[in-house]
Amino acid sequence: MSARFSYQDQPEALKPLFAMKAHIDRSGLEKSLTHLIMLRASQLNGCAYCIDMHSKEARAEGETEQRLYVLQAWREAPFYSARERAALAWCEAVTRLDPVHGVPDDVYEQVRSQFNERDLMDLNMLVIMINSWNRIAIPSRMEPGHFQPTSRKVA
Repeated sequence: MSARFSYQDQPEALKPLFAMKAHIDRSGLEKSLTHLIMLRASQLNGCAYCIDMHSKEARAEGETEQRLYVLQAWREAPFYSARERAALAWCEAVTRLDPVHGVPDDVYEQVRSQFNERDLMDLNMLVIMINSWNRIAIPSRMEPGHFQPTSRKVA
């Protein structure tokens, strides 16, 4: 499949997404959590480019292969903290918004038990941001496999 269009040819259109990313990077959300959320939303949306990118970034930042491999089945795996589980449930609910009920109350209660109001807004913005990037990468047919992370975690 060849690319249909390049988002890089329209830098002005992407300024809001880059500003959102800068905000999230300055937020109190853990880097490991942001990687899991970006990867999980990309899995839900079937965005091969973003799955490739965010799995590589997570590994470069020290995420374990085991947690990346079983992320799609996070509910059945013991490798995620209560905070990560709440964030993943929120990510799935916001990404798959139910047309009638929106985000279920139990998911909201779970996330509020782990996140204060500011962090919840940052988490929500993270989910919005990655869903937006997925909706750029998928229709433009961005080709996975070429992305290389620039930062590496130093032990």
